[in-house]
Amino acid sequence: MCERQRPPYERALAYGPYDGALRDLIHLLKYARVHTAAPVLGRMLAEVVAGLAIPAERMLVVPVPLYQSKQRQRGFNQALEVTRAALKLMAPVARGKYGLAAERLLRVRDTLSQTGLTRYQRRENVRGAFVAVDPESLRGQTVLLVDDVFTTGTTVSECAKVMRRAGAAQVYVATVARVLKNDAALLEPPDDGFEQDEPTTTRAAHA
Repeated sequence: MCERQRPPYERALAYGPYDGALRDLIHLLKYARVHTAAPVLGRMLAEVVAGLAIPAERMLVVPVPLYQSKQRQRGFNQALEVTRAALKLMAPVARGKYGLAAERLLRVRDTLSQTGLTRYQRRENVRGAFVAVDPESLRGQTVLLVDDVFTTGTTVSECAKVMRRAGAAQVYVATVARVLKNDAALLEPPDDGFEQDEPTTTRAAHA
């Protein structure tokens, strides 16, 4: 599939597979609301960002947004929490390279769980679910898209398409965890609004 059609992002990288202790840590933040897990996950994400080695002097960092009702229910966006933690852990010189721009992408409708859907159904599920806010500020920019888990790539692909159409020059993807193809059964049924594409994703080595 990668040979037939390039994804709309340049490269995607994850810290490790979505299983074991890493999966438990994500669940502590995401479902049990244990916010002290965010700095630990943020340190992992900071390693991923460094591993991407993005050739840009300045870039916008955009966490994948939640739909407003889901964010109200949960009380926070875990992708944003982990992103903030990662930026705080970076050295001041490196930190100046990244501009947090969570407001540049908006989720305008809720979506069904991607679990059990075909690739075509996943694409239709997220089509039109995101819009770029203030497209002029994205024009010519390098964007780093951040999420907690990279599942099938459908959602980050849709987010990247929206930002590219708005004028972003390049989009990179950084996540804490990556669902391996044979581990799809590990997905929790209702809550993953962030399902994404597998082909071009590489995985950072465990520390």
